[in-house]
Amino acid sequence: MTDRNDRPELGRRTALASILAAGAAVGSSRIARAAEETPMSAMTPHHDEPSNSHQEPGNHPGIASQPVVRTQSDYLYRPTVHFSPQTGFMNDPNGLIFDGQTYHLYYQYDPFAPYAGQVHWGHATSTDLYTWQDQPIAIDQTAAGEAYSGCVVLDRNNDSGLFPPKAPPPTQGDTPPAPKTATQAAVEALAPGLTKATSDVPFSPENMDVLGPGTNAPFGHVFDPPTTAELPPAAPSVPPLPSMPGGLVALYTRATPQKQTQYLAWSPDGGKRFIDYEHNPVLDIGLNSFRDPKVFWHQPSGKWVMVVVKARAHRVAFYGSIDLKHWMHLSDFGPAGLFGVDYECPNLIELQVEDEGKTSRWVLFVSVNPGGPQGGSVTQYFVGDFDGERFIPENTVIGLTDFAKDSYAMQVYENMPGKEAVYFAWFGNWQYCEEVPNRSWRGLMTLPRTLSLRRDDMNWLRLVQRPRGLETLRGEQIPFRVERIAAQSGVQVSIPTGQAIELSLTVTVDERRNPQPDGNKGRAGRFLIVFSNGQGESLSIGFDAFSAQLWLDRGDLHGFSQPFFTERFSTPLTANSRRFSLKLVLDACALEIFINDGLSVGTALVFPASPLDTLSLQATNAGATIENLSLYPLRKTMDRPTAV
Repeated sequence: MTDRNDRPELGRRTALASILAAGAAVGSSRIARAAEETPMSAMTPHHDEPSNSHQEPGNHPGIASQPVVRTQSDYLYRPTVHFSPQTGFMNDPNGLIFDGQTYHLYYQYDPFAPYAGQVHWGHATSTDLYTWQDQPIAIDQTAAGEAYSGCVVLDRNNDSGLFPPKAPPPTQGDTPPAPKTATQAAVEALAPGLTKATSDVPFSPENMDVLGPGTNAPFGHVFDPPTTAELPPAAPSVPPLPSMPGGLVALYTRATPQKQTQYLAWSPDGGKRFIDYEHNPVLDIGLNSFRDPKVFWHQPSGKWVMVVVKARAHRVAFYGSIDLKHWMHLSDFGPAGLFGVDYECPNLIELQVEDEGKTSRWVLFVSVNPGGPQGGSVTQYFVGDFDGERFIPENTVIGLTDFAKDSYAMQVYENMPGKEAVYFAWFGNWQYCEEVPNRSWRGLMTLPRTLSLRRDDMNWLRLVQRPRGLETLRGEQIPFRVERIAAQSGVQVSIPTGQAIELSLTVTVDERRNPQPDGNKGRAGRFLIVFSNGQGESLSIGFDAFSAQLWLDRGDLHGFSQPFFTERFSTPLTANSRRFSLKLVLDACALEIFINDGLSVGTALVFPASPLDTLSLQATNAGATIENLSLYPLRKTMDRPTAV
């Protein structure tokens, strides 16, 4: 987020205020126009659920009271370095923000059952984006609707006016009291009203009967406390923010079967809980498929900008505000890109172009569900320019963030030092996320990833994604020294089970003088990375030197099968090149592959029936040279019961 210290001139803010006032006068006409431009299907909720392209079994009567028994799969497939919920169902990341001391991860969460529905905002905090401390639920489902996706911003200067003023300075001769932060002042001001009777105050899990211990708790009688002897001490609770007039503000969607509107809430305690603004909603255009606001401060135009989707109309809408409470429509983008059913979870961020000095472009991310080329949910992106009102793509090309199918609803962190672009995505796909074999918990996040842009060999600007901070998790390197693999041969090494591993290498496949088809070995030779076990299961990543393409094959794993659980994926690399680099992380059910320094990325759930304990490198009918090979175990960071 751009530094707010250089405030725009008063005239610009006054002008924008006038525009916003005018916008309020025509609000009713905008609602009517939005209804006219939206297909009728978008106005029809399925059953008694908010309108979206996936069902919410968690809302069905009695689902939360059904006993959920933890099975071996819950341990076998629980990752050790990827964030996952203790129990229940998790999907989209929300409100990603660094407050200057702490990373906050909020997320869509059903705490009552391992199915989508009854959506709250779960919350965890970290100082390194890997070691997470669970926090109480931050935003509750209420009579006003479910708490759908949204964002959190740092309202440093109290533009919203929601934060109580600080105490006046002491008069001369008085003993000065200890400095009081805006957070402390807010807590004191609200203390009389923070009770169960206050509908705007979310209840923390320990105050919700359905989550407490007892025979009626859906999870309480089947879960044992995790063992944490090998983990570092738990991080303390969220510390208060540094002294400032404002604090953390959330903007999110309240969703009912009839309507989806944008809500504003503020936190009196540094992000542990949010209190709804008393005059919500702050944005209502009369649609029931209007959701997922992402807000940022746009310094050049001196205003807050909201990016939000008219989901079924396939439009991304842009709104402006100076106080986070009053919003003026600026423009729409779309329909564009994939057909799909719903647009969801937009993000707009300015990214640096690598090796081009200070050159940058704006990138608009839009998640689509269903409608991905691989099937189900997918995230597309457009490269272009944003002038504070309109996003203009620089061409008609769209990109996909992933060549596999298990990365969705990405959100970029706000307020990162040095404008670093870091994001999480939900590690899953709506086609099968509620049917995967782990039963007591479902859903995980990707590794934290950094973002930039790079020109590829065709001079297209492409998204670059790299895992952030893995080196801090590495244990002692696993001995595995390989420099050459002859044709028709391979090497292998044992790998630890129940522990995440990181593999990096660069491979050049030998040139083959007779590039004729040779059975299943390829015209110009193939190189394979294979994870396997003694039960005949295998997970393979392969490179075909003739077509310069890479594939991922999870079809020989036997722990999960479902019609939409696609077995194989592929991606083109550098044309006419027999060389590639690769970094991968395998962590229980999570596989992430970063190829050619993050230019191509594959994210895939994997479910072996038994742990994979052997890594093999193989060459077919052409030899291969191996460089920069390293293999590391990664220390456990998540306070969760796992396979070991």
